[in-house]
Amino acid sequence: MTVLTLQDMATQSGVAFGTSGARGKVADMTPGLCHAYTTAFLNAVVPKATRIVLGHDLRPSSPDIAAACAAAIESLGMEVVYGGALPTPALALYAAQIGSPAIVVTGSHIPFDRNGIKFYREDGEITKVDEQAMLNFLVGLPKNLKLPTLPAPDARVLQAYLSRYIDFFGADALAGETIAVYEHSSVARDVLRSILEALGAEVISLGRTDVFVPIDTEAVRHEDIEQAREWAELHDFDALVSTDGDADRPLIGDEKGEWLRGDVVGILTAQYLHATAVVTPVSSNSALERTQSFAQVVRTRIGSPYVIEGMQQAARGGADLVVGFEANGGFLLGSQVLRNGKRLGPLPTRDAVLPMLALLCGAKAQGLKMSEVGYRLPKRFTASDRIQNFATASSRELIARLRNDHIALRNLMAPQAGPVEGIDETDGLRVQFASGDIVHLRPSGNAPELRCYAESTSVRSAKRLCDDCLLQVLKTAAPV
Repeated sequence: MTVLTLQDMATQSGVAFGTSGARGKVADMTPGLCHAYTTAFLNAVVPKATRIVLGHDLRPSSPDIAAACAAAIESLGMEVVYGGALPTPALALYAAQIGSPAIVVTGSHIPFDRNGIKFYREDGEITKVDEQAMLNFLVGLPKNLKLPTLPAPDARVLQAYLSRYIDFFGADALAGETIAVYEHSSVARDVLRSILEALGAEVISLGRTDVFVPIDTEAVRHEDIEQAREWAELHDFDALVSTDGDADRPLIGDEKGEWLRGDVVGILTAQYLHATAVVTPVSSNSALERTQSFAQVVRTRIGSPYVIEGMQQAARGGADLVVGFEANGGFLLGSQVLRNGKRLGPLPTRDAVLPMLALLCGAKAQGLKMSEVGYRLPKRFTASDRIQNFATASSRELIARLRNDHIALRNLMAPQAGPVEGIDETDGLRVQFASGDIVHLRPSGNAPELRCYAESTSVRSAKRLCDDCLLQVLKTAAPV
């Protein structure tokens, strides 16, 4: 058995921590390496644990990776509580309820030839400090590892997630509503139907496939935009909902088949819950502050660990109801919510179901169509996209060059937007121009991609800013 630090293994394999767990190419995520990651987590972060909740998404590679994780758990004499193929937040919820750590095998929205592993302590997602402790840990890389057969899923894991929302929102919460579910390969496709029908809605199933579809709720594919509009013409529904692969990010469409932006969904959900403190990355829509709905707004780097850290600080500072969200729509609840004698407990990890139900129930209570739910928000609109297969080193070199050359910065990012008025380097390079337009470039933390976020006074101008900026990047820097 070869003994190395996990950092050495990560460097050699290319499987490394990003903004949300360890990720890499499936070909590089060998059983031995996944066993090593799990071993490092169990020893360096949760050495006193006696049982571990384990589950995965519907990627073809996920069950075998989960089996390698199970082998590591069992080798240390710990019990595997196997949840099966379930939403990441469902697994995290049950783990928190029974006071156990959790491991979730998922690559979220990234292509199917990649995958990942997320780690949870008893109190939620691991921190960057925990990641470093794992990377420093000396661990053996076993050879010829025999993978165990995964047991039958424990039904209690799923039931805890269903009960969480059915009990809080109530059996008739969506009575009379028709909700379409774009099922694709989402691990939540059956869970969504169960919850929505239990709340009284009629459910239309659309687009189910056994081929993995990498849905990115921040950069929705053109084919998904067009498909939603076609479905709206063919079916009479009040809303269209979906998630990314592991169901921690929502995709919510209106009755016309138009997808809502994730950061708008986050603002509306925070308002529905009457949050007092909202934590979100720097890339989210500035309408959040302009609503003046919240006593405290905290901006962070991109990635749920940073949002969670900000939420914890807000709670320690005395905020009553703390929430967080990301531009992808994933929503985190840091405090309990009490309403009509019912309690919704904290779930400080990204979740897709809570924002869906908040918008659906909020629209129904106000007598609004889904296309009308954001009409009171300040008129700020965002767009985002990415250049795939763009080396992280190339992204960083580009950003460093622009940071030191404001003429080149303006010409590449927004030549018609006027002088630069402010630069935010919290995460990447976010630039505000005299016109009020904002353009933000940053390397992805999960894949070799350069992401662009733009904000303006209309949907069209925001998209144009984003598209033009990425086009200029392609002209000036070669992706590799």
